Amino acid sequence: MAHRPTGKLVYLDEPEEIQIEEHEVPEPGPDGILTEVVRANVCGSELHIWKGHHPEVKEGVLGHEALCRVSELGANVDTDYAGQPVAEGDLIAPAYFITCRKCAACQRGQFNLCENAYENWSKPPEEPPHFHGTFGTHYFVHPDQYFYKVPEGLDPGIAAGANCALSQVLYGIDEIGVGSDDTVVVQGAGGLGLNAIAVANERGAETIVVEGVDRRLDRAEAFGVDHTVDFREYDTVEARAERVADLTGGVGADVGIEVAGVPAAFAEGIHLVRKGGRYLEMGNVSPGQMADFDPGLLTRRSIRIESAVRYDPWYLRKALAFLDDHADDYPYDRLIDTEFDLLDVGEALERSESRDVTRATLVPEHAD
Repeated sequence: MAHRPTGKLVYLDEPEEIQIEEHEVPEPGPDGILTEVVRANVCGSELHIWKGHHPEVKEGVLGHEALCRVSELGANVDTDYAGQPVAEGDLIAPAYFITCRKCAACQRGQFNLCENAYENWSKPPEEPPHFHGTFGTHYFVHPDQYFYKVPEGLDPGIAAGANCALSQVLYGIDEIGVGSDDTVVVQGAGGLGLNAIAVANERGAETIVVEGVDRRLDRAEAFGVDHTVDFREYDTVEARAERVADLTGGVGADVGIEVAGVPAAFAEGIHLVRKGGRYLEMGNVSPGQMADFDPGLLTRRSIRIESAVRYDPWYLRKALAFLDDHADDYPYDRLIDTEFDLLDVGEALERSESRDVTRATLVPEHAD
């Protein structure tokens, strides 16, 4: 009997305690796909999990935002979820969750809220197929897990960000609605914020970003934001609200997008948006993190609030298409600040948490 190869993975045992383990790589089964991880990005959600703040994922193999290369296809798999033929060696972007299509949420058409979304994610590495997350040399794509072939010619370093940040932004912006007559204020210029600026730009909106880190402000300008509000200069909610009002003819933004991941930013958002405006909450994903909030002001201003977690899985295809169309229009190639070897995952997490980098990526040795 031929021996199967082995691979490495990153396992979170408890908050801020990670281990590198090595396991045999099993066969994918008839409806699965075995891949090699080309690169896996450190997303904000990874930091929440690492710190112990994620409501559902408390331990297990880390990683979800990634670009993968097909190593072995199950006997029943010959196309991606758009019907494109797929073969060993192809680059694919997998959604990081499954869509069971059978739970109550899926039956209501709310595929982003699938009750079984994380069924194959938060598992111990001892449980086959071991490689449940993308912080590893390999990753398994399970049945009911959407995946799409990466457009030929799209830079792999750019494509790796499609299956979380950009897909989430495209989905959220469609939910709240952004058009050419809108002014959009984005709170935070990390990965989600920069993608939000790019998408809003392409829809013809005027964009404002609220941020206080020089490197992030510079990147927002590189992504074509029309105005910046530095919260070190405008150091109170009132000052920032007044500045946004000044930039919008005295009325406030039509749309606010919270992607800072700070509870206080949500409370501030309704001060930045005009009466009758819309507000999209995406950045705060950890329940139990509290902020003071003025519900009376929300009511008096009649602001509509939408929240969005994950995305309908076909938005991953839209994200890849957006990157294929606009990768040369925005500095997506500079969105990743630093590459780390998989074995240096601890440093990557620490520097990401301290905001020393905007976006870090892990590159396993075999990706070279």
